[in-house]
Amino acid sequence: MSKKPLNIGLVGCGFMGRTHSNGYKRVNDFFDVEYRPVLKAACGRNEAAAKAFADKWQYESVETDWRKLVARPDIDAVDICTPNNTHAEIAIAAAEAGKMILCEKPLSMDLVEGQKMVDAIEKAGVPNTVWYNYRRAPAVTLARQFIDEGRLGKIFHYRANFLQDWTISADLPQGGAGLWRLDASAAGSGVTGDLLAHCIDTALWLNGPIASVTAMTETFVKERKHNLSGKVEPVKIDDACAFLCRFENGSLGLFESTRYARGHKALYTFEINGENASVKWDLHDLHRLQFFDYKDDSITRGWRSIHVSDGDHPYMKNWWVPGLQIGYEHTFVHQVADFLKNLGEGKSTSPTFREALATQAVCDAVLDSAELGQWQTVVPV
Repeated sequence: MSKKPLNIGLVGCGFMGRTHSNGYKRVNDFFDVEYRPVLKAACGRNEAAAKAFADKWQYESVETDWRKLVARPDIDAVDICTPNNTHAEIAIAAAEAGKMILCEKPLSMDLVEGQKMVDAIEKAGVPNTVWYNYRRAPAVTLARQFIDEGRLGKIFHYRANFLQDWTISADLPQGGAGLWRLDASAAGSGVTGDLLAHCIDTALWLNGPIASVTAMTETFVKERKHNLSGKVEPVKIDDACAFLCRFENGSLGLFESTRYARGHKALYTFEINGENASVKWDLHDLHRLQFFDYKDDSITRGWRSIHVSDGDHPYMKNWWVPGLQIGYEHTFVHQVADFLKNLGEGKSTSPTFREALATQAVCDAVLDSAELGQWQTVVPV
């Protein structure tokens, strides 16, 4: 069956641009969907770098101004892979131009900006999604299946952490192409928006809305040289964040993230404890879901390790034979596949901008709580 072309305009040619491009290139090899992504244009401020990226990933053309890309009649979908402080302007312009939009996380710099993005998207009525890719690790999707089936029963606890160690050196500068995540003017926040946003999105998807939070943050290195100004400037992002929360379903949550956990490059884990069963997952072992079921006989009761690779596991029938696992990059292929499938069926692809706004509301409440030193109610969206 001939597939309908979907012309992609990618804005941002860094690490996330690579992961998304790989998803577009692989999806039709493994998933039977109605649309075929066409890598029509890649956009980056540095023309030479953008051209090198386009040549490597086989984009048909190059732009150095995202406004020109958005205005092109041959672009169907705009994929935003740029620093956080540019998401709103690009997304709103793309929506007004009638383009579909796929936006990197977090959605926005803050809740107010995010609401403007949601308003523009919903007014335009264009298909949209935000790249919270960890939902689409098959083991995480299987955890959602277990919860939906009632296997865990009433949930009491949700705990998650995301630990890194790459910013420990005080000599590391802030700002610029590679280090914009350390510059609050580009990133909005530090680990809260960069790492905890992933944990929060997964938690909302698995366990429902968060009602209130109490948090603390710390910036361990107070000043760093700025790559753009050449001056030593205050560091205004959070290097570490920990918060407690209450979910609307009555369960308690415990979240921690830091870039100062020596020995961890990208440790993301979560555990959910219910009245009947528990599940836990580790990004470093992402093809496995740990499951404890109290209904098991007492003499054999214990944690079991489910190797999520069989054809009846989420997404896995599209890949290899049972027992052969997949990895990080496949979560992006899955998001592209879901977007294209839903597009063909006239459905939205979760998380939409509005759903991602709920994650932004939690992030804002966490940062406000840390600043004020008190519990904060999460603004409903």
